[in-house]
Amino acid sequence: MKGIFSALMVSFDKEGNIDEQGLRDIIRYNLDVCMVEGLYVNGSTGENFMLSTDEKKQIFQITKDEVKNKVPLIAQVGSINLKEAIELAQFATELGYDALSAVTPFYYKFDFQEIKDYYNSILEHVDNKMIIYSIPFLTGVNISLDQFAELFENEKIIGVKFTAADFYLLERMRKSFPDKLIYAGFDEMLLSAAVLGIDGAIGSTFNVNGARAKEIVKLVKQGKIAEALQLQHVTNDLITEILQNGLYQTIKEILSVKGVHAGYCRKPMKVLSEEKIAVAKEISQKYL
Repeated sequence: MKGIFSALMVSFDKEGNIDEQGLRDIIRYNLDVCMVEGLYVNGSTGENFMLSTDEKKQIFQITKDEVKNKVPLIAQVGSINLKEAIELAQFATELGYDALSAVTPFYYKFDFQEIKDYYNSILEHVDNKMIIYSIPFLTGVNISLDQFAELFENEKIIGVKFTAADFYLLERMRKSFPDKLIYAGFDEMLLSAAVLGIDGAIGSTFNVNGARAKEIVKLVKQGKIAEALQLQHVTNDLITEILQNGLYQTIKEILSVKGVHAGYCRKPMKVLSEEKIAVAKEISQKYL
């Protein structure tokens, strides 16, 4: 369960339907070319919050069928519809996913007791492990060190996907919870997180930049910080240009350049203009 996990992208056709072969192609590229050590399925990068329950199940099923048992799989099942979250958790568990993950419930201002009950309720219904998905800049939910400690009292909660820039909290968590899995969620801060002793990372750009990410972590473990920093510089140049051009659309276009039928993003996400498609091709040639 350690290492570089891609936050798996999903291929959609022009009408917004799941393109099964395209999804399988993306999975194969992640495993065979990027050489990632696991996949995080139905997260933000998979455009999860624009999908129906049945579509989420379809993605879980296709991914498990394609991967078999080659790498660990984490199923993101979080939803502010708790019944859906439980249904998805049961479905992914029956498919044999190695762990579950769930975003903190968002939109409504849930208090911590409600958040804690949400995680415990999901886990009451499955025989599986849980990785909390903490992404405050999108959910508005900040969890303190003491609150993480309270959540971790449930032995089924084995770690956190930490997508936040609060590295003081990250360091405190690493020291306080040495036996819990901590995954960094910001690709552009991978080196800094690796220095603090994370167990792995889960990110969007690993769909195309996974091999470089693995090398950054490897160099940090070897104490070769200067070399790792040079790779992080290149990575962040790549990320900057991707973000300026359109995050998910540009990654999909880069995959297309590599021969992967990555398809389109789901509306209301826009389609790249011809000009931006050309920029995506330039980014691919320049960095990948």
